[in-house]
Amino acid sequence: MDKILRSISYIFHPLLMPILGVIFYFYKSPRFIPEEIIKAKLVSLFILTVILPILLYFLLKTLGKVQSIYLATTKERIIPLILNCFVIIIVLQRIITPSQIVELYFFFVGILISTMACLTLALFKFKASIHMISVSGLFMFFAILSIHFSININGTLALMAIIMGAVATSRLHLNAHNYKELIMGGFVGAIPQLILVPYWL
Repeated sequence: MDKILRSISYIFHPLLMPILGVIFYFYKSPRFIPEEIIKAKLVSLFILTVILPILLYFLLKTLGKVQSIYLATTKERIIPLILNCFVIIIVLQRIITPSQIVELYFFFVGILISTMACLTLALFKFKASIHMISVSGLFMFFAILSIHFSININGTLALMAIIMGAVATSRLHLNAHNYKELIMGGFVGAIPQLILVPYWL
């Protein structure tokens, strides 16, 4: 059972959630977007949101600033979260601009707000679940897209709800978080996506 729950934490790692949201958008969007642009965006985003954070993590671990990829303490979280904010700002300025793909732009604005909120909580010694932040934000983005494009993705939303439950269960079972940290993570991830809806829906 422990292996399964640990696998869930790895498979649905927060680093993968933004790129999954982008892939889902390109797959479901009724708008015509040239294939070359889609490939260029995905490659650029994968490098910035997955590869670069992994490299920064190993750098921070070498410098003794973090102990594990799970960032178990609030002190360990501060520098990685600050760096992640800068990474997302680069994405918003160079990769996903409002004049190109407004839905994805505000998706990443929501991610930035969630990251800043998580950083603020860490500064106040509260360890909100980053796993729950990422998966709940992704769930809310999917739900809003279904309304925006008038598409039926009930199966996807049901699957995401199951994933959210599995992630929460795994984090509790592994003693990585308590109920308050998981609930706060869910709110921190979902609310920014919801607040930004009027700007693009």
